[in-house]
Amino acid sequence: MKHDVYLITGATGATGGAAIEELRSRGARVRALVHRDDERAASLRASDVEVVVGDLLDSRAVQAALLHVTGAYFVYPIMQSQLVDATAYFAHAAKLAGVRSVVNMSQISASADAQSHASLAHWYGERIFDWAGIRVTHLRPTFFMEWLSYGFQRSQIANHDLLRVPAGNGRHAPIAAADQGRVIARILLEPESHVGKTYPLFGAEELNHEQMAKIVGDALGRPVRYEPESLESFEARLKQFGLSAYFIQHITSVYRGYQAGEFAGTNDLVERITGQKPISVHDYVIANREVFQPGK
Repeated sequence: MKHDVYLITGATGATGGAAIEELRSRGARVRALVHRDDERAASLRASDVEVVVGDLLDSRAVQAALLHVTGAYFVYPIMQSQLVDATAYFAHAAKLAGVRSVVNMSQISASADAQSHASLAHWYGERIFDWAGIRVTHLRPTFFMEWLSYGFQRSQIANHDLLRVPAGNGRHAPIAAADQGRVIARILLEPESHVGKTYPLFGAEELNHEQMAKIVGDALGRPVRYEPESLESFEARLKQFGLSAYFIQHITSVYRGYQAGEFAGTNDLVERITGQKPISVHDYVIANREVFQPGK
């Protein structure tokens, strides 16, 4: 393994960072592709990670990043369009470099008839890897646990003790980026039994939002309530946060599917692949309780 190199894209993000941590804990050599050479890149270098700077939409940069790489993790920012282009560049570069395996971050809503432009792009991204003959494993997680601490949601919890989204009576089992990072690393290190598979990933427990609000409140030591929101109100609120039209179209479409049960389900894949049970909502909030305090 000392001669193997693993490329992690999205290295300063949640899943990429967690994958790097797991790979380094197992003595693997890691190369990180970052968009900017900033303090986060410096922190990676300080952790003995090789850092290369480049853009996933720059085919030459991607080819250079994948040179002499054993396995690679591909993830593309959900806020941005052009996922299909980036996937094509990455698949071509991986093919040229003879990469042994790729772990592709897709999403549970990926389908050929998805209403979300981003979800449809994820489905085509999966097909690009497949059609290219890449030894790939597709990950399709449900909503991330980190969704609770994301901008517009965190401020509602922190300042109003309110969980407010257009979830209706839908359910899901929130999955933490740390658990996904461990899954990514384990597949990269031992890909043989995972190649060609598509894995739906779920967290510890399937919950509706009333149950989730109670768990969050219990962890914070104060009552938190769930308030169902209309899709129209949600869309207007996201626009106030200055989020991209591409992302807003995606997330409002996704919540329509969520209300119809598309994000529901559970399985034991995280535990079977990593040997660890996934993190619960309660434990996640306890570990991150500072971000949910008033004024945050």
